[in-house]
Amino acid sequence: MNGKGTTTRTRLERGRGALGPALELVHTGRAPTRAVLTAELGVTRATAGAVAAELEALGLITVDSRPGAGAGSQGRPSHRLSVDDQGPVALAAQVHADGYRVALVGLGGRIVATAPGCGTVPADPAQVLGEAVEAGAALLRATERRCVGAGLAVPSAVAEPEGTALNPLHIAWPVGAPVRDIFAERVRAAGIEGPAFTGNDVNLAALAEHRHGAGRGAQHLLCVATGHRGVGGALVLDGRLHTGSSGLALEVGHLTVNPEGRPCHCGGKGCLDVEADPLAFLTAAGRDPGPEVSLLQQARDLLRTEAADPAVRRATEELIDRLGLGLAGLVNILNPDRIILGGLHRELLDADPERLHAVVADRSLWGQGGGVPILPCTLDYNSLVGAAEVAWQPVLDDPLGALVR
Repeated sequence: MNGKGTTTRTRLERGRGALGPALELVHTGRAPTRAVLTAELGVTRATAGAVAAELEALGLITVDSRPGAGAGSQGRPSHRLSVDDQGPVALAAQVHADGYRVALVGLGGRIVATAPGCGTVPADPAQVLGEAVEAGAALLRATERRCVGAGLAVPSAVAEPEGTALNPLHIAWPVGAPVRDIFAERVRAAGIEGPAFTGNDVNLAALAEHRHGAGRGAQHLLCVATGHRGVGGALVLDGRLHTGSSGLALEVGHLTVNPEGRPCHCGGKGCLDVEADPLAFLTAAGRDPGPEVSLLQQARDLLRTEAADPAVRRATEELIDRLGLGLAGLVNILNPDRIILGGLHRELLDADPERLHAVVADRSLWGQGGGVPILPCTLDYNSLVGAAEVAWQPVLDDPLGALVR
């Protein structure tokens, strides 16, 4: 082969190898133009142009060459890059204490369609997962979108590599239920293409927030959240979830924050799980929860509409103090550069950010915890978006290998 042919082949191989990194840059909003893509990849303009064109041909991104440089730019405007709004989607499902929700999620973490389902989660995980997958299949039929894979978020630690739910404390599933295998089988039975994945709901929420929300740009991101029941945590280090040796890291709900507090499902007492979740808030405020809507919604409504009520104010301060004590302990151990809060914790932060920061500063080493930014999560349905992220990951790693069969 002559020198010119060798050079052409080398460029082609380099361009193919850059497809995944380029797609991830556009997916996460870090390459809004071809000029930025060129600089981030460290390739020539010609290579970046070829990479963008191939991703466009795959139906993953759009390349806009029309004039319209941003304010303050100089020289010829660069082509603008964005995810293709009409491109493929991932099927995402989330099971929680009050039912499930499914969604179709495109690149960029964009929710294309979503639907809720059931009010009570049955004890047989196969039943609810089958219903959720069927609801997702109906969304796929209605939208006529290509599906790249499926992801499931569950309110339990998920053991690796088995994919079993080890502690589904707030739903009636048996301990060790093989949720990943069940979900994958239901996905295949529904005729949905692509691989199927399962993970803990807060882990997946943290991944979504790191890529598309309040955690973007953080190197050591701590996420703590309370959803329908209980408290969960997650840690993202240098862009990757830290799940420990077997997927069980960051079970923050079982930090003791009140030694004389409420009995916990784990056998302990005064754990964050039962001292700082929606049921704890309603109980501290002297309210009897009703069956009409979820505990999370009841707690949110109470905090938003009756914040000035003395009992509600006392309950707010009590939960902020418990949450702050737990966060301070985590800061001492993990030294994050950012903390994000989800579910009811987001509303507690909004209700009195100064109090929460003060508790964290007072209880953390040298008071340095008071300088860690504490922000609310910003994505709607972040666990669903995170479930879609793991389904999208094979495409982000190798677009051609995943999509061209």
